[in-house]
Formats: sequence, C-alpha cells, structure tokens
Amino acid sequence: MGMRQTQANGITVNFEDLGPADGRPILFVNGYTSTMMSWPAELMDGLRARGFRVIRYDNRDVGHSEKLKGMPDIRAVAAAVREGRRPDIPYTLSDMAADGIGVLDALGIARAHVMGISMGGMIVQTMAIDHPGRLLSVTSIMSTTGNPDLPKASEAAMAALQEQPHAQDRETVIRHRMKGRRVYQSPAYPMTDEALYARCAAEFDHMYYPEGASRQYAAIVGDGSRVERLKAVRVPFLVIHGLADPLVPPEGGVDTANSVPGANLELIEGMGHDLPAELCPRFVELIAEHALAAEKENAAE
Repeated sequence: MGMRQTQANGITVNFEDLGPADGRPILFVNGYTSTMMSWPAELMDGLRARGFRVIRYDNRDVGHSEKLKGMPDIRAVAAAVREGRRPDIPYTLSDMAADGIGVLDALGIARAHVMGISMGGMIVQTMAIDHPGRLLSVTSIMSTTGNPDLPKASEAAMAALQEQPHAQDRETVIRHRMKGRRVYQSPAYPMTDEALYARCAAEFDHMYYPEGASRQYAAIVGDGSRVERLKAVRVPFLVIHGLADPLVPPEGGVDTANSVPGANLELIEGMGHDLPAELCPRFVELIAEHALAAEKENAAE
C-alpha cells in the first residue's frame, strides 16, 4: 500500500489505498485546498473496521498531485456564470470528478462508494452527475449545490478561509491555519490546541502550495448551480450537515438533499465546518448503514 501516483484524466494524481484489499471500496474526496492528510484517523479507521477499503487522494493543485497553470479572474468567472456563458477557467469540477474516477481505474475498481466534504461534496455530486455507473453510493458532507439564492458564508468564516498568512515559514502557516479553523470549527466539539496543531502540521508537511487555491475556487464558482443536474441523479445519496456551520450554512445541505430524488438528510446539532473526532463514530455509522442499504438496493435491481 502506501502512497502511489497514477496518470488519471491526463494528470498525475497522488493517492493512498489504506485497505483492506477485500473491503468494499470507499473513496474519500477532500475539500478546498486540503490534502488527503486532512482526514481524521477516527473516521478512516472506523470505516475500515466496518469492512470498507479506504482510498484517499490529493485533488489536483494540492498535495503531491499535479499542479496546473493559470490565474483566473474570479469576478469574470462569476459574471460569466450569471450571464450563462462558459467561464474561462483552468479546469472544472467535472475535471476534478474525473480525477477521482481515474484513481478507481488505476486500482481496477469498477464501482465504489464515495464521500466528500465541502468542495469534495461538490465533486462527489458531480461524480454522481457525470459517472453514475461508477458509484455504489454518495455521501456529501457540509457541502452545497451552488444555488445562488442560498445564504452565504458569514463574513468572519469567509475571511478565515481566504486570508493569507503574513509569512510562509512552517510555524507561521500552521498557526495561521489553526486560527482560521477556530472560526468555523464545531462549537460543541472544539479540538484541543495539540490536536489542531498536529492536523495543520500534517497538511503543511505533506505539501504547502497556496497557489492552487485560486484555481480550485474558480472551479467552484465556475460550476454555477447543480440543482437541475442533481434532479436527474439516481445514485443512493446521503447528505450530512452541521447546524452550526458558518462557512457553508445548513441550507446548503438541505438544498442538496431536496435536489436529489430520494436523498437522506442528517442535520447535526453543534457541528460546524469540520469533522470532530467526537462525531466520527456517528459519521461511520451513518455512512456504513447508507452504503449497506445502497448495496442491497443495487443487488435487488
């Protein structure tokens, strides 16, 4: 096992197959600017203990996956979407979805369960739209549909997400990220300073590459609303969202569930825009039960 690289969708994608080899495959899809190192061990280990073959990868423009080129004009991208024009962006969420499907190809996996957080939720939604035959089930966590009529992030949360550190050395960047995550963490389940430092340090040490943020953000903005496309999705779908999320308000999760026929929605009190260790047993139970029900549904067809 260990980290490997493959050519997927025309680029190099870094991934890790954590096994077990005979488990039911589940692909973890990261959020905006985060790497595969962002996943809490409690979630991965919990799903492995429930019989899942855990696979995680770095999205393009983060970690050890390929870095692209181009500095998009976000205002121009947003204007193009509003006017129904094709935005000028280096890549799309569909491209990012195809990257993940390419990881499954590299492993010889015909169909898998997929789960994504935040931007990763948008990517797994797009997998369900573009590649439904490759998916056994979808879990979209703390994400949204791109519907422009939904409530926006709080000013404090958006500033915390986008503000850059005043220097690029390791300690400054780690402390800056800790400060930002404190703004949109789960208020009922705050991480200790030690645990948060370790999480941010693991991401920095895996690879720090701030330039990729603008291209990933352009892909999010450039996708516009997925509401109409999601209405055609028939893959078993679970939506999990925190009621205390200031970065992607819970209306985004509600809209996702309302857009996908038959989707299940789980709203969690005290959960913000993160995956607290205390909630991981609940996430594992929700995801595992959803996946098992989906497999039974598929077997009956």
